[in-house]
Amino acid sequence: MCPKIAVYPGTFDPITNGHLDLIKRALQFFDRIIIAIGENPAKKPLFTIEERLFMVKKALEEINLSERVEVESFSGLLVEFTKQKGACVIIRGLRAVSDFEYEMQLALMNRKLSNSIDTLFLMPSLRYIFLSSSIIKEAAKFGGQVDDLVPKVVAEKLKEKFSQYLTTVF
Repeated sequence: MCPKIAVYPGTFDPITNGHLDLIKRALQFFDRIIIAIGENPAKKPLFTIEERLFMVKKALEEINLSERVEVESFSGLLVEFTKQKGACVIIRGLRAVSDFEYEMQLALMNRKLSNSIDTLFLMPSLRYIFLSSSIIKEAAKFGGQVDDLVPKVVAEKLKEKFSQYLTTVF
């Protein structure tokens, strides 16, 4: 029998309240969740891996989830990371039908690579259904108000990142 541990992978560039909502939902089913921040050389993240690790850990502390949720970075195959951590479930978020097609392909490939690991799809609350890290970054870049969509630490880091950009553009 597999322990009640799940892995929630992503770039988390940056973590949003939608991500945190999924973590809270997943904790209803699992004793422990490992947030796996992916190091993907194909992507060009705004924040370094160290910044993303810091923001996720700080965000979890802000909402008192740091006891049951671990945060690590990884590179390579997600199924291998998941097995190393003693988990047998990967959590993925679905916001729209368009997410499902891609996520289903990933889940099937992961099952092909390791049939002992399943994928659990969760939907965020309606208030976060439209939310993505890309949308957050785009809005923040142009001075948009995102404080109610991201943890406090993320809002601060976004302002720091884009403060120089905002003063040169406007």
